[in-house]
Amino acid sequence: MHQYLSDYQLVAAIGLFGGLLLGLAARLGRFCTLGAIEDLLYGGSDLRMRMWALAIGSAVVGSFGLMALGLLDPGESFYLSVRWMPLASVIGGLMFGYGMALSGNCGYGAIARLGGGDLRAFVIVLVMGVFTYVTLSGPLAPIRNFFFTQVEVAGGIPPGLAHHASAVSGLPVHVIGLSIGAVICIGALAGSSLRSDAKAILWALVVGTAIVSGWAGTQWVARAGFEALPVVSHSFSAPLGETILWTMTGSLRPLSFAVGSVAGVWAGAFIGSSIKGHFRWEACEDPRELRRQILGAAIMGVGAVLAMGCTVGQGLTAFSLLSISAPVTFLAIFAGAALGLRQLIEGFRPAE
Repeated sequence: MHQYLSDYQLVAAIGLFGGLLLGLAARLGRFCTLGAIEDLLYGGSDLRMRMWALAIGSAVVGSFGLMALGLLDPGESFYLSVRWMPLASVIGGLMFGYGMALSGNCGYGAIARLGGGDLRAFVIVLVMGVFTYVTLSGPLAPIRNFFFTQVEVAGGIPPGLAHHASAVSGLPVHVIGLSIGAVICIGALAGSSLRSDAKAILWALVVGTAIVSGWAGTQWVARAGFEALPVVSHSFSAPLGETILWTMTGSLRPLSFAVGSVAGVWAGAFIGSSIKGHFRWEACEDPRELRRQILGAAIMGVGAVLAMGCTVGQGLTAFSLLSISAPVTFLAIFAGAALGLRQLIEGFRPAE
């Protein structure tokens, strides 16, 4: 492959492949974090939440399977090479979840909606992408660095649940990870709502495959290639900002996994919405709704940087490595989204 494509083009193609799967899952499989939370809290259905759990479990099994085969070094990933900051996970997760409820989408969901012709999602993507970089390296960066300085793990045990369990039990890391992943899958399938829906199971497994493909592909390029490229998988917070920058300055910036991933979700969502016959142009007719969505996207951008990931970055990708930050951040996102949904739906009416 290296005789035809550069390392940068290869990782972009790997991101594009996984992104296509994620975009198709969003439009054909209705895979959506906010939708899953709303269904669970207000719709009386746990199907989409169980889909999310199955996607996590399958991603854990796939990622630790790669480790067992020597095809993935988790220590090279961002999530296990940076010291975990509990307060950042909680505050960032709450902000992200609340902003997600206000805007009606997370970053991944907004790209998927944009692929279906929703121009409101285009605004969310732009605002969230800009605010991730405002917080990551712009005017808010000094404040973030002062309170939440990211420190690389130098020796010791990586901040992973399986790694800590291995240190205590003496069992191999991959054995613990595979076992935990299997338990998560079994727990997800324990509900009859998911077991009886083969289509939902399929798309949950497709999402897990997309996450694992990112780890496998970028690890291969990092080992076989000539460029010092990171080992990554899908996330849709900082990658939105990176894609915006590449779109404006592509001749000065190389392609990346992030750009391919974002483009893949958009393309997959476009294909999926076209297959379903759901593609149509939509715009915001209420300025108050647009104001709420812009505010939510800005809060999401800041929160995602503090939490070091979004619903996909922490809720799936970091979870696939059993990073300690993943379940804490995901629960905080859930709580923030529940608070935002309650405000929108019930208006914080006092209980009678």
